[in-house]
Amino acid sequence: MEKIGIIGGSGLYKLDGIKVKKEVAIITPFGKPSDKFILAEFEGKEVVFLPRHDKRHSINPTEINYRANIYGMKKLGVGRIISVTACGSLKGEYKPLDFVVPTQFIDRTNQARKQTFFDKGVVAHISFAHPVCEDLAKILYVSAETKGVTAHYGATYVNMEGPQFSTLAESNLYRSWGMGIIGMTNMTEARLAREAEICYSTLAAVTDYDCWHEAHETVTVEMIIANLCKNVENSKEIIKEIIRQLPDKRTCSCKDALKYAIVTDKKFIPKEIKTKLKVIAGKYIG
Repeated sequence: MEKIGIIGGSGLYKLDGIKVKKEVAIITPFGKPSDKFILAEFEGKEVVFLPRHDKRHSINPTEINYRANIYGMKKLGVGRIISVTACGSLKGEYKPLDFVVPTQFIDRTNQARKQTFFDKGVVAHISFAHPVCEDLAKILYVSAETKGVTAHYGATYVNMEGPQFSTLAESNLYRSWGMGIIGMTNMTEARLAREAEICYSTLAAVTDYDCWHEAHETVTVEMIIANLCKNVENSKEIIKEIIRQLPDKRTCSCKDALKYAIVTDKKFIPKEIKTKLKVIAGKYIG
């Protein structure tokens, strides 16, 4: 049975009832992941945790090695990734301490980070009209509601560059576009997870109103951390419910995302590239 991956804060693996087995350092052809992967078991299901910014929160959003993180998850046998993340709200109805499950993304990073495994010697064009696994997203949303928190389904997540927060003009621009929430990490993860044929969905905890709200014009780290800490326990309870609700087998199209995506004839793909991508696409390129 495929493992369940969880990318988020360093304390998420401290769940009641979870049995931590070991920590594993993964070597990848794309460099070093954010931290060691924490292998655990919860109610008979295998779970893999990874602190996105490392345990010390010393890696900023641009510097995260997203490819190494997703590669490591794939190598460890992860079939689904749940991203637990903080976000700013761009809509009045998405209040601080609410949870949001986005189903769309807009990228504003201007390709400042590596967003594909297929950058040299082989070309692949994955379908990305629906960037999250909707089967997984619905389970996230229902699990949040089951735990009695206020949850919203179907928002669009704007992935800004950071590490600075938005200007007021940017915040108002995104609102005029109808965007729902804003963050700095999730679209790159979603792209790479799709290339790796891993289901991906986001559980976003609203920490602030970005800077557009008249009563909350200044976004501070203190405000974000305080609200994030208040949501930690809720996040843990939701995660446990998600793990319980996930079926053993995947029936979505995410698991076959590369089937028709690779356009380079495998006989022209250099041997070293085939070796580099064996974990990601070995069954297609040999």
